[in-house]
Amino acid sequence: MSCLLMRESPMIIALNKEKTVYDGFITVLEKDFRIRISLPPDHQMKQAKLHCCWQMKRLLHGYQHIVKQRLQHSTNLMAFILELRTVLEVALKSQPGCQSFSPPQYYSQLITEMEILGWDKLLFIDAEFRTLKMKAEDSAGRQHAITIKLKSKYPAEAPEFSADLPVPLVITWTSQSTLAVVHSQFLINVEALSEFWSVLDEIDEQTWVLEPEKPTKADSMRRIAIGNNVSIKVQIDPRHPKMLPECCLLGAEHVVTPLRNKLNANMHLWNPDCSVLQNMKDVLEIEFPSPTTHEKSSFSVECGICYSYRLESDIPDQVCNDPRCGQPFHQVCLYEWLRGLPTSRQSFNIVFGECPYCSKPITVKMVTGNA
Repeated sequence: MSCLLMRESPMIIALNKEKTVYDGFITVLEKDFRIRISLPPDHQMKQAKLHCCWQMKRLLHGYQHIVKQRLQHSTNLMAFILELRTVLEVALKSQPGCQSFSPPQYYSQLITEMEILGWDKLLFIDAEFRTLKMKAEDSAGRQHAITIKLKSKYPAEAPEFSADLPVPLVITWTSQSTLAVVHSQFLINVEALSEFWSVLDEIDEQTWVLEPEKPTKADSMRRIAIGNNVSIKVQIDPRHPKMLPECCLLGAEHVVTPLRNKLNANMHLWNPDCSVLQNMKDVLEIEFPSPTTHEKSSFSVECGICYSYRLESDIPDQVCNDPRCGQPFHQVCLYEWLRGLPTSRQSFNIVFGECPYCSKPITVKMVTGNA
């Protein structure tokens, strides 16, 4: 064991012939710590005692129970020193401001790759040269960004990639891959979605989109205003954007039912060669209000309970079915209101009650998370 100890920890030596007292230094992450270990005559680690410098004591604050446990359960001194070194490494890395630096070739390779790719493609790089954000422009002039998190063994170890896309980002990585290869693969990903974004661009430009308020490139849903308190929620398929999307009509039943009937009756008229917006106009037999014909305030009717339009990210989507009322409410507001009334009743996940405005029958689905 003494030979192994000398090889693994040459700065720790025995101070007596019995080899029951060892003194010296243990090195972790280029830092040296003075230690002394006293063993009983039978060399059993259960009765061993560890003495260390004040720097190591302060570093191991909160880890004492782990060190004590390893001291009692290690098979020999060599095993304990190896485990002590692991604990110290964890403690050092968890300290604020403690950073492990990569070898010089890591940085030189990274800089070389950026020079080949072009520094104009770099949007951001952190102080540790670990996280990069690169930009790319597709054929339609849209700007995109990919975030790359490099590992310590880069390029042998594959980085982590993320981007604002409606489908999983596909990047193939080998030990010979470079940032330029990643950038070109990212462009292939975004070009494959060009038609999808073109469909949404037309909807965003020519209709009043109620939700999402600030759509990202990953958002494939649009809630489009049809009229006062009436809208349609469409889910565009990123892989087949010209096909008939999933549709959900929202509003009072007496308004929604005729639109739903038209949708079902005219579904066969959907033409993939036409734009999605034009197809929706033809199938529903309507003209969508647009920024050129209507003000958005016409569709931003406040909730009749909380008197606000946007509640966090939600807008009023529950409407009284009485044609003389038609007051909109947030789902959560209406649910809480009806739940507090003694006259309301619940069947499965539907709450039945009276409209807070006109007292006519109204229903709302139970809000997720409430019993």
